[in-house]
Amino acid sequence: MNPWIEKLYAIAGRKQRVIVGLMSGTSLDGLDIALCHITGEGLHTELSVTHFDTKPYTDEFRSRIREIFAKRTVDQQVLSGLHAWVGQVHGTFVNEMLQEWGKSPGEIDLIASHGQTVFHAPQSLTGNTDYPNSTLQIGDGDQLAVTTGIITVSDFRQKHIAAGGEGAPLAAYGDYLLFTAKTETRILLNIGGIANFTFLPAAASRKPCFATDVGPGNTLMNQYMQMRMGREMDEDGRLAAAGTVCPPLLKALLSPDFFALPFPKTTGPELFNLDYLFDAQKATGTTGLTESDVMATLCAFSATAIVDAIRQTLSEAGNLLTRVYVSGGGLHNPALMRRIKTGLGELTVSPFNELGLLPDAKEAALFALLANETLAGNAANAKAIANAPAVCMGKISFPE
Repeated sequence: MNPWIEKLYAIAGRKQRVIVGLMSGTSLDGLDIALCHITGEGLHTELSVTHFDTKPYTDEFRSRIREIFAKRTVDQQVLSGLHAWVGQVHGTFVNEMLQEWGKSPGEIDLIASHGQTVFHAPQSLTGNTDYPNSTLQIGDGDQLAVTTGIITVSDFRQKHIAAGGEGAPLAAYGDYLLFTAKTETRILLNIGGIANFTFLPAAASRKPCFATDVGPGNTLMNQYMQMRMGREMDEDGRLAAAGTVCPPLLKALLSPDFFALPFPKTTGPELFNLDYLFDAQKATGTTGLTESDVMATLCAFSATAIVDAIRQTLSEAGNLLTRVYVSGGGLHNPALMRRIKTGLGELTVSPFNELGLLPDAKEAALFALLANETLAGNAANAKAIANAPAVCMGKISFPE
């Protein structure tokens, strides 16, 4: 038997596994690295994050990814090279963090790597039925495995698509297994580049859970700040807070058919990009707005899309208590959070750490959980998730 297969078999049979979860989102701020201890599988899973940090990306890294990010026409040599290079960079980051945490590669059972999304193309977004749903994440798992010497599980979204899904969002799998409550209905809102949430009905309701994208989170605000202000983001939402929302522009931004599609649905920067903004400005004669007014309107756009989507689900909650728990980079934008809390009114909106997990570590930890399910779980563990294939996901790469 191949010794690595033998080792993998032994890991799968253990009561507890030590898994490093990696997440790099569309905001391109850095690589989230979570060192997780996971016991059990399915609804019996227990997960704790013992170490977490984000390795920030350099300007060079961001600029290289942006050469191909969400673009239909790219240089194939650049794309091929980046797939390998990103895997090497992420592997180097893992090595650095393990050294900083005083951990050796031999103490780690697995790496669970999301990779870097560069294009997302479900038919519902492209309108092209000549090709099946597709999505592309770069950062080769073999490069990670060889660079770190650790078995790596990667490329999770492809199995979801092969089994009939759209490749996103995947958070519902981990959310359902870890955070379903008996009497509280929970909406687990993640505000990354794209905003999405998992709707977790109280177990007593016997209703199915689901996850859905709802529209832009930080992506349009970040893209505008990069282009007009030369900064990666609107720190603390200060520029947006200084501006005034433009109602005609906001109405135009909220008008596309995407917002009328039923849940669950997926989207990405392929739709919500600067051309989307500029087309709306031209249509409404608002190209002369100040930067602060544009940012205020983009902030209101993200908040309104989130609030409208959550309110659309409230009828599903019945009379059971409903609370919203927030993670992702948008949690750190006070201007955005104020609008969301105001829009949701009577609902309690809390940071995700109230559920016992650092908000910034959530996505990386959930990919560690997906890898755990691939090794020790069962596809049937996900059968309660509506409109999502019950599958175990990820491709396995050995260091040798």
